[in-house]
Amino acid sequence: MVSIPEKELIDDLDKKIIKSLSKNGRMSFAEIANNLDVTEKTVRTRYNNMVDNEIIEVVGVVNPISLGIKMAAIVQIKVVPQSIDEVIKELQDIRVMRYITTTSGDYQLLAQMNVRDYEELTETIKKVHRIPSITSTNVLIQMDVHKNTFEYI
Repeated sequence: MVSIPEKELIDDLDKKIIKSLSKNGRMSFAEIANNLDVTEKTVRTRYNNMVDNEIIEVVGVVNPISLGIKMAAIVQIKVVPQSIDEVIKELQDIRVMRYITTTSGDYQLLAQMNVRDYEELTETIKKVHRIPSITSTNVLIQMDVHKNTFEYI
């Protein structure tokens, strides 16, 4: 049986527009159009289509270091399987948690947090440990960031 590939949701021009915006989210449609050798209307139409179809989302990204938030940690979390939804809800209520995902392997959850200092890290880990149904954690302190990009399209 031969499978027919699905039509891609975005084409090369859309990818180039996304790449331009990932480098500079404030770049004007005119500048993008000029760089890609298309009309401004084409860029505007493509952009609006991608937003309307939830392919891209326009958000402001904060530089945490500029706000005094100088530490990041990843927490691997083992959970009683029947309680994973409740644990996720409690983790979502912790303000410094910026990312929570379910994972495969020994740890069912992975969370990333951004904190100001070791004291805030310690207090946050204590909050995590007080959540019922968490059986184990592994805390990894992020040291140096060597790549942080949105250019994977």
